[in-house]
Amino acid sequence: MIVVDDLLFRPIVSIANALHATALNELYDVEEIQDELSENRLLYELGERSEEEYERRREELEAELEAAREVREWISGGRVEVKT
Repeated sequence: MIVVDDLLFRPIVSIANALHATALNELYDVEEIQDELSENRLLYELGERSEEEYERRREELEAELEAAREVREWISGGRVEVKT
């Protein structure tokens, strides 16, 4: 039974782990969120966004950025895996 597990399930779990990490990397893209923060600031400075809109969006993006950094830390630490 151990041989069957090694041959059948480990490759599937490895692929699932890789897909999961890739999905998290795309979902929590730190650079993209930082770009959105810069764009938000620029729109505010150009007068295309009110101060209330700017502050609300900045707070949302900063929360997203913090979450993205935590997820990246989990991924780089190898703590993200699919359990069987």
